[in-house]
Amino acid sequence: MTRLCAEWEEQEFVQLVFPHKDTDWLEYLDDAIKTFVDIAKTIQRYQKVLIVANDLSYVKSLFANKRNLSFIKLPSNDTWSRDFGGITVEQENKRYILDFKFNAWGKKFEYDKDNQITKKLKLKGLLKNYGHQSINFVLEGGAIESNGSGVLLTTTQCLLEENRNPKLSKKQIEKHLVQYFGLKKVLWLDHGYLAGDDTDSHIDTLARFVSNDTIVYQSCDDKDDEHYEELSKMEMQLKSFRNIDGKAFKLVPLPWIEAKYDQDDRLPATYANFLITNKAVLVPTYKDKNDKKALEIFKKIFPKRDIIDIDCTTLIRQHGSLHCVTMQYPKGV
Repeated sequence: MTRLCAEWEEQEFVQLVFPHKDTDWLEYLDDAIKTFVDIAKTIQRYQKVLIVANDLSYVKSLFANKRNLSFIKLPSNDTWSRDFGGITVEQENKRYILDFKFNAWGKKFEYDKDNQITKKLKLKGLLKNYGHQSINFVLEGGAIESNGSGVLLTTTQCLLEENRNPKLSKKQIEKHLVQYFGLKKVLWLDHGYLAGDDTDSHIDTLARFVSNDTIVYQSCDDKDDEHYEELSKMEMQLKSFRNIDGKAFKLVPLPWIEAKYDQDDRLPATYANFLITNKAVLVPTYKDKNDKKALEIFKKIFPKRDIIDIDCTTLIRQHGSLHCVTMQYPKGV
């Protein structure tokens, strides 16, 4: 029997792929690298971190303390580990990495190097505790949320986008998801988006499982904001969802973030893009008036984990955030 692991289960390590001069981070590369170092140093206090780097010697030099850090030199197009990283399932007391095709969110950007990273990590022995299966199906880690008990949350806008799996209908895509992840139920969100998001509404920017029966979601209380109507409809749909036992989910709204811009471009700031690690939860912050309020909510949700804020004002300039640049690998059984 196959089961898609939940993020709060015990982890072996978290993967980061560092920015370099040939990525879109070039314009503010130093700021981006500083943010990645901040993320890595925070996680390494609690567990292992695997750092993939184009310029290995330089990236190593950024860390005086290398405890819990592993480094490997591999080429990359970009840095979004969540979407080209392996997705881990459990099968009969063994963990398997499902290596789906990555095509840069429907062929929006270059992706040939990123699509090979998981396979190369396996070939180099860095994923030796896991089985590995390459799958001819386009899927990004940020597009799916698991409660660890057979329920998957996703969005129609992303999974039905015409350049991902164009020959498959919604029914066929759901059949594949059920097969790959051993699912009992797929919940499709039809509403919700963030301006400036390149991913066609990845679920990890909108709504996330924090336990088997609890979903946190990005709310909007500003009636004058362009997101108000869609996020209100998303909230109503979340209220209509039922778990496999027929019960409604507990819902926790996250506070709205006032509009952030890079020149004239609206940026997709969201508190839903947090990362759960073994003993801490890293929460993206944006120098916003509601940062403190968001952190207090996470303290209530995760009373046994440290809550640590990560300044993600640079990350959103490339239209992603904290969860997008990380990928956790659950501990081998």
